[in-house]
Amino acid sequence: MRKAVYPGTFDPITLGHVDVIAQVAPLFDELVVAVLHNPSKRPWFDLDERLDMIREAVLPYPHVRVDAFSGLLVDYCRSSGILCVVRGVRNHVDLQNEMAMAQMNRALCEDLVTLFVPTSPEWSFVSSSLVKDVAMHGGDVSRFVTPRVADALAERTGGLAKRHV
Repeated sequence: MRKAVYPGTFDPITLGHVDVIAQVAPLFDELVVAVLHNPSKRPWFDLDERLDMIREAVLPYPHVRVDAFSGLLVDYCRSSGILCVVRGVRNHVDLQNEMAMAQMNRALCEDLVTLFVPTSPEWSFVSSSLVKDVAMHGGDVSRFVTPRVADALAERTGGLAKRHV
């Protein structure tokens, strides 16, 4: 069985993330979107909220499973029988940062391969951090996230985040 993992914080999942999932899902028998639970970080959405938002976003992709993990990605991959890590890249800065992580993961687990997937051009500037920043300042983020995420951002910002319906 060909399995891959697409790890991240996904706080929140964006349409850029979904674009990477759509590109990669057909290549594998199972793609696991693995949400990192890092107690030292303070995400806007708790782990269960993020898992639920992702599960809804990946409904069109039957071979995609959503899971959570903490600790090292290589340990998660070993315990799950996964040999391929998927990383979306928007630009050369992402690639540089992702390359360092891929090389460290490879040093820790020599069988682990990283697949870099460029986002489609329309998502090349979209990040979870930027989406939260726009939402916090009352901007409309509905073009960049699923309706469920847009509603959650509006709720989280006390209605500041506008949503065009």
